[in-house]
Amino acid sequence: MSSHHFVKEGQEPALIIANGEACSTELLGQLLEWSPFVVVLDGAIKRVLDIGIKVDVWLGDFDSGKENTATELAHMQTEIIHAPDQQKTDLQKAIELLIDRNYKAVNIVWATGKRADHHLSNTTDIVRYRNQINIVLLDDYSKIFTLPPVFEKWYVKGTPVSLMPVGIVTGVTSKGLKYELANHDLRLGYATSSSNETANDGFVQITHTGGDLLMMECKDSF
Repeated sequence: MSSHHFVKEGQEPALIIANGEACSTELLGQLLEWSPFVVVLDGAIKRVLDIGIKVDVWLGDFDSGKENTATELAHMQTEIIHAPDQQKTDLQKAIELLIDRNYKAVNIVWATGKRADHHLSNTTDIVRYRNQINIVLLDDYSKIFTLPPVFEKWYVKGTPVSLMPVGIVTGVTSKGLKYELANHDLRLGYATSSSNETANDGFVQITHTGGDLLMMECKDSF
């Protein structure tokens, strides 16, 4: 696999490869096709190199050492960034690197599965940086992103979707879902719109008046 294409830097989403459960090569290939800049987090580097991905930046605290891997990366002209700040996760450091380099969007894979604490932290990072960069978190079963106050998109009938609040989200109203919401307040652990689905082929509209709302487009198999 390669990540080098005739696309100007910053015009397409960057790609961060974290260190959770790997996604399918099909999904990874699709993302690499339009991602000219690939950042790999510390612990994932061996798995990434094993499947032949061209790495632009390798970032982390490197608490497990980096000498042998650094030698292997030398021929790729990979930038190696030591980021020892223990107050932030490696994923947060990678997102902030892209913000500093004026990227407007990033896709993130291998950020779900494995450890539950990492999974939850990585998912809520979408909200943490929502006003600085557009983040989409993907695996073989889900696509997760934040919703603006007014969201509209065309879907096929029966597409599984879940609306997950981070904290409290007020005034949620939907059009086009099987189980509609009418000025509902959502609160994680108390009231969500999990395992909903689109009612028909056509546009779905979701609005909310306040708070951070995640859309999860889901499927049961790939």
